[in-house]
Amino acid sequence: MKAQMGGVAMLLATFVIGGLIGFGCNQSQNQSKAQVPKTEVTTMAASGAEVPQAEPKSDAAATETVSPPAAPTVKAKKLQRFGSVIGLKAEKKDYYNKLHANPWPEINAMIKKSNIQNYSIYEVELDGKLYLFSYFEYVGDDFKADMAKMAVDPKTKEWWAETDPCQIRLPGTPDGEQWLSIPRVYHLD
Repeated sequence: MKAQMGGVAMLLATFVIGGLIGFGCNQSQNQSKAQVPKTEVTTMAASGAEVPQAEPKSDAAATETVSPPAAPTVKAKKLQRFGSVIGLKAEKKDYYNKLHANPWPEINAMIKKSNIQNYSIYEVELDGKLYLFSYFEYVGDDFKADMAKMAVDPKTKEWWAETDPCQIRLPGTPDGEQWLSIPRVYHLD
């Protein structure tokens, strides 16, 4: 299996590198245009002999300019990482976990629509109390606006009506917030 994967990787690398060299990467647009000669077109006469078609009038007319396909433009997204914590009521633990084991499709869709990716919630018991820790990455341009859109979404409101009673807001959580944002002290990519 490893030998097959190595062969596939080598074939892919050869194709990519060959394609880049063939298109003259890192050259100006004028230099990257390749001159491709037109082939002579022939037809078969009734006798079976090839009959050449009219020839081009000059060498310039005998070639056409072919440019490599343009690379797609990808806008780099600014990634912001968020961590937060909240308490979890012991008597609601099973219900909360059941909800998150099968989240409503509309909730996952709204999270993605709100430019949130790589979202996880972790649970831990410390000194006999339950806590939830969440982590997500935001890749949009306006976090407050995206969160405001999420907050007015009817299905999200319905979801929060199920999850909020399971949680315990922690001291220091700002008014209007459910989870307490926590600062990052270390990161390694």
